[in-house]
Amino acid sequence: MTTSFRPVLAALGCGTLFGFGLSLSGMLDPARVQGFLDLFGAWDPSLIFVLGGAVLVAIAGMVLVRRMAHPVLADQFQIPTNRRIDRPLVLGSALFGIGWGLGGFCPGPAISALPLGFGAGLLFVVAMVAGMVVHDRILAGRVS
Repeated sequence: MTTSFRPVLAALGCGTLFGFGLSLSGMLDPARVQGFLDLFGAWDPSLIFVLGGAVLVAIAGMVLVRRMAHPVLADQFQIPTNRRIDRPLVLGSALFGIGWGLGGFCPGPAISALPLGFGAGLLFVVAMVAGMVVHDRILAGRVS
């Protein structure tokens, strides 16, 4: 196996593990996410534990990154250096949150739920891809 396929296989393995974790935690069900956001109705706090687990894994990953000279399958880490909170970041975050609340999906669970045949998941992914295309082809040059 050539080394050029190793990063692809690693990404496929990590994505599969992530999708399995989403499925195991019930996060492929948009009703669970919307239940978490329904603070004054039938509130479902289970998402707090999923998010908390994700934060712990991310912290462990960053501790490991800081101790390594370089990644296993690359020459250097790709860590963002921009720490500025600007208008596009705030607007994008708000748009993400609105879409997450209305659709009950964010990108990872929506893609992971595609094989389950949820029509709403397919619609979400199509809208997400359309938004990416519009951003890259039309808005990217104007945003600052």
